[in-house]
Amino acid sequence: MEGQRDTRQQLASLLGEVAAHEGVHRTLVEGVEVARISKPAPRAPVVYKPKILIVGQGRKRAYLGGEVYRYDAYNYLVLSVPIPAECETEASPEEPLLLLAINVEPTMLGEMMLEMDEPPSPIGPTPRGISSTPMTEELGGTICRLLECLKSPLDSRMLGRQTVREVVYRVLQGEQGGALRALASRDEHLSRVARVLRHVHAEYAKPLSVEEMARQAGMSVAAFHHYFKLVTASSPLQYLKRIRLDQARRLMAHDGYNANTAARAVGYESASQFSREFKRLFGVTPVEEAEQTRARLVAG
Repeated sequence: MEGQRDTRQQLASLLGEVAAHEGVHRTLVEGVEVARISKPAPRAPVVYKPKILIVGQGRKRAYLGGEVYRYDAYNYLVLSVPIPAECETEASPEEPLLLLAINVEPTMLGEMMLEMDEPPSPIGPTPRGISSTPMTEELGGTICRLLECLKSPLDSRMLGRQTVREVVYRVLQGEQGGALRALASRDEHLSRVARVLRHVHAEYAKPLSVEEMARQAGMSVAAFHHYFKLVTASSPLQYLKRIRLDQARRLMAHDGYNANTAARAVGYESASQFSREFKRLFGVTPVEEAEQTRARLVAG
């Protein structure tokens, strides 16, 4: 216990040095970002990307399918596929949220599984694409070494990627490594759903039917619907709607689209339907959301 406490304190201290500035920032190691957030954020819709999220200080909670996933100094979050959920943040200027984010890369996972050369394990229940897992001393120590790397441009270039691999290895070997293992296996149901999700994120503006998605997954419509909901806690069409609405919000906030052009850009034929569904999800009209987001960007 004493060793784990020391590791947590070291991780928070190092992350505070690396994430020295407010906001989310890329590091010199590909696929690794750090964040310092000094303001709390109420529960709100968000689309998580496939990542491993480690918190050194502060606390975040994700809400999905009636479950609450906490990630803080004691627990890390693993996302094997993109997940629309809700999230809230506990932070303050005195105790800002300090976060490390590592992209989940299917290619790296596949290579590591081949190198590990383990006999195939029996196929278990299809895991959900999000999980919160207790931090171990071994993983915490590896993350500390990665943070030390990030302090030096030369260390980042020479040691960064291999240290990321060690972090991913520790997660694979951990309590919730099953979701990442399933992602690396082409025959697993999660892997098939993940393949469809990548297509949805690339082609969200085009007409997409459940039948077409099921064909891409190589499943019957009934089986696809079942496994899709197990992985994402959402139906395929609900998921597609969330991705479209989230992308429309980004287009309005960052690219100056108005409600009508954003609606068309993400695949809506009816502007009134778009406005209704947008307000139902985000609690404000598309115009109000765009104005609020732009104001936050200016203030930030």
